[in-house]
Amino acid sequence: MKKKLGMFAGLVLFVVLMAACAADSSQEESDSGDSNSSGSEDSSAENQDTTEISFIHWRGEDEEVFDDIIGQFEEENPGISVQMNTYPSEQYQSNAQQMLRDGSTGDVFTSFPGTQFETINNAGFFTDLSDEEFVNNFAETSLEVGQSEGSQLAVPYQMVFNMPVYNKGMFEELGIEVPTSWSEYQAMAETLKENDITPIAFPGADIGPNQMMNSMMMNNAKNEDIFAQLESGEETLTNDWWINTLEDFQHFNENGYLQEDALGTNQDSAMQMVADEEAAMLATGSYHMASLKELNSDLELGFLPPITVSEEEVEYEGIHTATFMLAVNKNSEKKEEAKAFIEFLSQPDIASQYANETGQHLTVNDVDYESESLQNTSHWIDEKDTRFQPRYLIKEAAVEDAVLGSIENVLGGTSPEEAADEAQQVVEENID
Repeated sequence: MKKKLGMFAGLVLFVVLMAACAADSSQEESDSGDSNSSGSEDSSAENQDTTEISFIHWRGEDEEVFDDIIGQFEEENPGISVQMNTYPSEQYQSNAQQMLRDGSTGDVFTSFPGTQFETINNAGFFTDLSDEEFVNNFAETSLEVGQSEGSQLAVPYQMVFNMPVYNKGMFEELGIEVPTSWSEYQAMAETLKENDITPIAFPGADIGPNQMMNSMMMNNAKNEDIFAQLESGEETLTNDWWINTLEDFQHFNENGYLQEDALGTNQDSAMQMVADEEAAMLATGSYHMASLKELNSDLELGFLPPITVSEEEVEYEGIHTATFMLAVNKNSEKKEEAKAFIEFLSQPDIASQYANETGQHLTVNDVDYESESLQNTSHWIDEKDTRFQPRYLIKEAAVEDAVLGSIENVLGGTSPEEAADEAQQVVEENID
């Protein structure tokens, strides 16, 4: 019993001492002045005065330059902070609409042209930017892809050339002229093969025919409304324009223009083939030029889309896409801050920094291209007859999948006629 009373008395004494220490400590903090306390209040007030906006996109490889640009924006706009999140492109295409739904994510978001733009538009998640002054900072010829029913819903930031990139130095060393007809293209491919070089590295496992299909069909189907007519039932995949395109893919595959197991080769492996000069071309586009230069700084690169017709029949020299479209979430409560960020990105000096550090051509006016690769290819913007990427003019995802699937089936051994017929059945099931 005495032992218990002693323990209790000790506990009481400990509590009294701790309370006294706490009081002394509080007094010391008070006596030291109000700086710490008011500093905390100031910090809290500052946080309350700062609006954080969410910026989401799919280009993880651009994070470093965006981090720097965001830092500059926040310095010029101390009342706004930017939280950036990036996602793999396939995941972004699948999940962006869901992320935008409640307005808490993606105050500023990006959209692919084509099916994703249509899906987000149908869901009503775009803010109309038609009256914003920063729209004038973009090349007028690029803006149409972000418009719907006369309203500017998104502004495309990048000008991408979706056609094979080739090793110019290799061509010069082998004395190969850039082909201007189907017969010259075949001769070029044979010369490369004779020198144990694969003409085209094709990343079929992850990118597939998404990019190469555009330049393969650009002169087989000169009508730029061809996919609109396909989806309305006026045109079919079993007609010559698509059968011929599938036959060309078959020819490339059966004659060794593509590497072995093209459908099983991923993007990184295909890029390494070009960097190691095992392959002359990469079947993707301009967005991989900077990465190729990182793998092999000695590469001199250009564009070489496949020419599948005679020289007299050539109308288009290549493919372009206005993409990485910047938009403001209609469900956002921070629209003005979001618009301020897009306006900042559209300034020529900021756009020039982004272009040169990422190796991307842009749609912003007065961009200064400093990198060798961009300077060597910028003439494609004004001097070449390119058409907008046909794949992005397909509005129904199921139709797009059927079109691309027919190419993969041909590369897998299916006849062009059978592959086209199977794809056309899917199209007919999705005709509006």
